[in-house]
Amino acid sequence: MSPETVIAALLIVVGIVGIVVPVLPGLILVLAGVAVWAIPRGDALGWTVLGIATAIVVLGSVAKYLLPGRRLRDSGVPGRTVAAGAVLGVVGFFVIPVVGLFLGFVLGIYLAELVRLRGSGQAWLSTRQALAAVGWSIVIELATGLLAAAVWIGGLVVG
Repeated sequence: MSPETVIAALLIVVGIVGIVVPVLPGLILVLAGVAVWAIPRGDALGWTVLGIATAIVVLGSVAKYLLPGRRLRDSGVPGRTVAAGAVLGVVGFFVIPVVGLFLGFVLGIYLAELVRLRGSGQAWLSTRQALAAVGWSIVIELATGLLAAAVWIGGLVVG
């Protein structure tokens, strides 16, 4: 096994972990892993695998933002609520590493919706809808990363 293949595999694995634990740029690392393997090859197989993986990552990235965002708009959760969640998520990440990101995000959304809707029941309902949308975003990103990794594995088997 070549050093490029080992480095590519490590980047892909770390990228997939980065999707689940949103600290690392997961899809970028997955695509970088495929590129580390494909570019030194310089053959049709390498370029084809890289092209397919890039297309998958681009389409998955677009879907990751469009589909959950539409779901949030349809449920009436405003963008400023999600922004408040993101801000408190970043603060939470530094207060309680890794877990604080999620806790801060949830708290930020809940507090923003509590102020906007003036009722804890309605705020919690909006918070759950926002969390469902974020969950779908993670699922879409994970599926994208796994599909790009599968294309790379297919290239390894063929090549």
